[in-house]
Amino acid sequence: MSFALQLFDLIGIFVFALSGGVLAVRHRLDLFGVLVLACVTAVTGGIVRDVLIGAIPPASLADWRYLVTAMSAGLVTFYWHGSIERLRNPVLLFDAAGLALYAVLGTGKALAYGLSPFAATLLGIITGIGGGIARDLLVARTPVVLQQTELYAVAALVGGGIVAIAHALDWPQIPAMVVGALLCFGLRFGAIRRGWRLPVARASDE
Repeated sequence: MSFALQLFDLIGIFVFALSGGVLAVRHRLDLFGVLVLACVTAVTGGIVRDVLIGAIPPASLADWRYLVTAMSAGLVTFYWHGSIERLRNPVLLFDAAGLALYAVLGTGKALAYGLSPFAATLLGIITGIGGGIARDLLVARTPVVLQQTELYAVAALVGGGIVAIAHALDWPQIPAMVVGALLCFGLRFGAIRRGWRLPVARASDE
C-alpha cells in the first residue's frame, strides 16, 4: 500500500473511532468502554472486508498502528469530549467522514485483490457501514444504515462506485478516490443537514 493510501486509511480509522468514542461518552461508558467502542467502530468494517477478500490476518490486527490510532481517538473523546461536542452533531459528522474514506479505500483494496468492479463496490459499502452497525448495536441503538430517514449506504455506493468505474476505465486511482470520498461525504452531509433521503413506498389503502 502506498504511503498516501496508508495515511488515508489511518485518518479513516481516527475519524470513525471518534464517532464511536463520542457515542460511548454520551452513553456514560467508562474509559474501557469508550476505548472498546472506538476500536470496534474503527476496525469492524475493515476486518470483514479483509476476511472476505482473503487478506489474512486483517490489516487492523496485523499492523499495530491501526489499533493505536483508534485508541488514541478514544482517549481524545474521553478527555476532551466537551470540545468535540461543540461541533454540530459530531457523531454524524465524524461518521460521515469515516464512511467516505472507508468506502473508497475498501473498494480500492478489493480491486487490488483482483475482485470485479461490482464486487469491489459492494465490499467498499461493507467496509464503510460495518463499523457504524457494530457501534450502534453495542449501545442498543437502531443502526443508522437501517433508518429510513438516512442516506447512508447509498452515499457509500456512490463513493465506491466512482473508484470502481475509474479502475474499469483505467483512470488514476488516487484522484478517483478523492472525488469518490468527497461525493460520498457530500451526500451524507446533505442527508444530515438537509434531510435528503430515498423515497419510501406508500402503504396500501386496502
